[in-house]
Amino acid sequence: MRENKFAVPHTFTKDGVFYFVRRVPTELRRHYTSPRISYSLRTRSAPVAASRARRAAIQLDEYWYHLRCRDAELPGKHLLRVGGDFSSLPRDPSTMPVKSGCMKLSEGVAIYLRLKGTGRGATFHRAAQRACGYVIDVCGDKPLDAYTKADANAFRDTLMKRKMAGSSIVRVFGTVRSVFNFATAEDGIDIPNPFSRVYFDRTAGVKGRNPVDREAIAAVQDACYRLDDEMRWLVALVADTGMRLAEAAGLLCEDFEKDAEGNYVVHIRPHRWRRLKTASSARVVPLVGSALWAAKRIIAAREGTGFAFPRYNLTQTTNANSASAGLNKWLKGYVPNGGTMHSFRHSMRDRLRAVECPADIVDQDRVPLHGVAHGRPDGCRRGRADQSV
Repeated sequence: MRENKFAVPHTFTKDGVFYFVRRVPTELRRHYTSPRISYSLRTRSAPVAASRARRAAIQLDEYWYHLRCRDAELPGKHLLRVGGDFSSLPRDPSTMPVKSGCMKLSEGVAIYLRLKGTGRGATFHRAAQRACGYVIDVCGDKPLDAYTKADANAFRDTLMKRKMAGSSIVRVFGTVRSVFNFATAEDGIDIPNPFSRVYFDRTAGVKGRNPVDREAIAAVQDACYRLDDEMRWLVALVADTGMRLAEAAGLLCEDFEKDAEGNYVVHIRPHRWRRLKTASSARVVPLVGSALWAAKRIIAAREGTGFAFPRYNLTQTTNANSASAGLNKWLKGYVPNGGTMHSFRHSMRDRLRAVECPADIVDQDRVPLHGVAHGRPDGCRRGRADQSV
């Protein structure tokens, strides 16, 4: 077999005979049994082969356009990865699905994102599109009242076969349930949600959290004091506050200030370049230890204005992924295997428990504004907290 694509496009030769060949586009391969179309053009003449190959390519392009249009009947539906060739559905009238006046799942997602996605980040939109796209891949894009418990169970089994962790399956099912409930309410129908009460092992594949022990934290902080640069200021700030990395990376210098007693605190609040995970994430955190050192270094270096960490805010959104990749790589030399920047957040929970901080305060996103006297949990004596935490 000899490739001939330069002389006659979309062909190769075998024993002097021209063969037509085209790769099926990735998004349309579910309609075919093979990723490549190949057949003999029944000629040894290059001009004849070129004419036949050109005609076949035009026919395929037209048909593929038809398939794409059918899959994209709803604007944006192509993002949901519509699954399955509809020609494979049973044709026996007794087994044909009953026509329904309900909206399809893909339409429900579009309405859900249009009404609930306003002002939400790209992660919210991707989660809904991805989760419901999984359902459509497995069960098809059906009217909402056509989904059954068997569909939900098949969906669960598929996610488990993909070796998806139990915690990830929980999130996916939670998103699908939310979309389904919202869409049925908008459509004015009252039907059971088949994606509710589906059993699976929520702990399967879930790795335990990896807090950083106090000795490792001390080693990291010593390294931060020694290197004394912007990246280490960020590590030091997170290490003694338990902030999420994105929260810290998106701070302004103006978010640092002194309270009525003259103690430094940092205000965790939403900014247009960095949203907060939840509404309750807005809080005031007291600064002690390495966090206080980092805050003073930041304010002095930036003269109290602008971004606290400009290297991670060069675009319209805070690049927390870049911060995570770079800092986690640096941390490997100081923390146990599996330790990351997020591990400091887990460690803070343990450290707050160690100073007998009330459990309800610990659970309220570490140190929230309400229920705190000057940024410090009630019941935690100042001297003891500063020494232990």
